[in-house]
Amino acid sequence: MGREERKDPGVSQPAVMSGVQLVGHGGPDMLVWRDDLPVPRPGPGEVLVRVLAAGVNATDVNTRLGWYGKGEGRAGWAGEIAFPRIQGSDLCGRVVALGAGVEGLAPGARVICPTNQGEPTGANPLHFVAIGSEYDGAFAQYCVVPARHLHDVSASALSDVEIGAMPCAYGTAHNLLTRARVAVGERVLVTGASGGVGLAAVQLALLRGAEVTGQCSLTKAQAVRAAGARVLDRADPPPARRFDVVIDVVGGDGWADRLEALVPGGRYATSGAAGGPLVQGDLRTIYLNDLTIYGATHQPREVFAGLVTIINTARLRPVVSKTYPLRDIAAAQADLAAGRYPGKLVLVPPEPNP
Repeated sequence: MGREERKDPGVSQPAVMSGVQLVGHGGPDMLVWRDDLPVPRPGPGEVLVRVLAAGVNATDVNTRLGWYGKGEGRAGWAGEIAFPRIQGSDLCGRVVALGAGVEGLAPGARVICPTNQGEPTGANPLHFVAIGSEYDGAFAQYCVVPARHLHDVSASALSDVEIGAMPCAYGTAHNLLTRARVAVGERVLVTGASGGVGLAAVQLALLRGAEVTGQCSLTKAQAVRAAGARVLDRADPPPARRFDVVIDVVGGDGWADRLEALVPGGRYATSGAAGGPLVQGDLRTIYLNDLTIYGATHQPREVFAGLVTIINTARLRPVVSKTYPLRDIAAAQADLAAGRYPGKLVLVPPEPNP
């Protein structure tokens, strides 16, 4: 056992699949639907997964645009991308076949994986690769994932679509809250609170027993209030010296105001810049108030495993506003970019051909 590929005997595996290839950096025209993609084979230590649902995320749009490259360069999370690439940073899937040497997972198990997957190097112990950026992801009927990054969520009462909405946004939010050490009774400000990561941070901070204020457009505030948080209009600066922690995925012009909103000894954590990556502030605000700033991209395995426990016990349900057939990916990304809906949008691939 474990020395050769093992398959689910009850599942017929086709030779080709449907999916979306990103053929270069640029607009939605760079997303090409294909019905003749070869189904990948799992190598040693890898698992073939049938995709059940895949969330739509800003990171997929940013990768398509090449936004992660500074200056004039275009790049993905970890540098230049090899095209064509199947994107998809959120995965809820079912194990179809195990590569040689894989133990601890069974064919038929429902699984997820983190978007950012630690692959430390001697020069960088925090080095990672991202599914859908450095290797093919979930915007197809099948994908291959290293077994060490997969987590079994078969026990969860959440639906495939709900689970498919969670790895990227909720993994990012859980990592932010963990890095900032959010504790019971602390006052937390979350920016972009009606978006995927923001609303996830609101829900997870409330689950920790924090007192949460979400900053967002008042037109989408209902979802934030329904989660149990107070709401602050995104056009209004937050009150000074009010919060123990700021969870910021917006950046942009209001960055200095968010630092002023922290009490002495407060903590600021960021993993996004939807309002702009370049900010201005006063260093005196940071050092005279003993503030701590966290950048949160690397996700330790134990942190994502904590989210898996929350998923398997169904301690919260993600807000999924709309689902789309995978073929409608351009429309889904346009809706995401326009901020038309609170929470998450999810793509569902077609059933595989027998």
